[in-house]
Amino acid sequence: MTSAWKLSAFAPKKTVQAALLAHDEIEEWDYDLVISGREIDEDRPQEWVLEGWYPHKPAAAQTQAIAALFDGKAPKITSEKLPDEDWLTLSQQGTPPISAGRFYIHTPDFPPIEDAINFAIPASQAFGTGQHETTAGCLEMLGAMKSSGAHFRNLADIGTGTGLLGFAAMKLWPGAKCTASDIDPVCAGVVADNAALNSMKLGAKAGAMTMVIADGMDDPLLVARGPYDLLIANILAGPLVELAPDFAASVSAKGSVLLAGLLAGEQERAVKRAYRRAGFRLTARLQRGDWAILWFRRRSVR
Repeated sequence: MTSAWKLSAFAPKKTVQAALLAHDEIEEWDYDLVISGREIDEDRPQEWVLEGWYPHKPAAAQTQAIAALFDGKAPKITSEKLPDEDWLTLSQQGTPPISAGRFYIHTPDFPPIEDAINFAIPASQAFGTGQHETTAGCLEMLGAMKSSGAHFRNLADIGTGTGLLGFAAMKLWPGAKCTASDIDPVCAGVVADNAALNSMKLGAKAGAMTMVIADGMDDPLLVARGPYDLLIANILAGPLVELAPDFAASVSAKGSVLLAGLLAGEQERAVKRAYRRAGFRLTARLQRGDWAILWFRRRSVR
């Protein structure tokens, strides 16, 4: 047990969501500072709070780190000392389990449920705990792919974070091999921990995941283990547009890409244009909140 502190910043929903995505792009973050976002009340869905938990009294560095996520327009950030309890448990109390299609994602202090594919993912880890609408939407889309009869043998999860989406795809297609990557070196340990927690295999063979640290597709192992018949990328709209040619070169004929991290509207239109130019056609779309999740397939080459 130790004294924990909570920092709070109240802002509109889109502002908090943008701050959470900005956090995901930061390579050098103090991982003792755990952040999450939520709506204040179900009757006020557009009013959100970004909360940060810290195991010691926060200094100016922690407040400034949160303020920087708001791109120079930070709301007032308050701090309060919490009761002497397990600070990690406190940070997870605002992280209820979620159901996303066939999947049930919960922190380790919640039990699994029957008739679902369960994953325990600690809330204090990298992006991809299932709470963000883009991750939950990808889980739903993976289930829809399976229901449509799609079959995949070689998977890639680019920008994996916690490993959750790669693990979910492996559950749906258990004979597939999976290559996961992230630009953040911290994610290698996070993925290994989550694999152990959820009895997922790591390794190079079918039915196992290999983890690499890479920027986009820039890694010899990522290239060597392709082409992929399903490539998942839940990152941001800008990188998705830039990576469209690389993804096209890494996906097999008639292969699929599952893309998320883009807002419905102009970002979605830009991503669709980029992937049409790269030789893909849109197969399915769903929307979670303000976020679009897109399934593309490579067009047949005549």
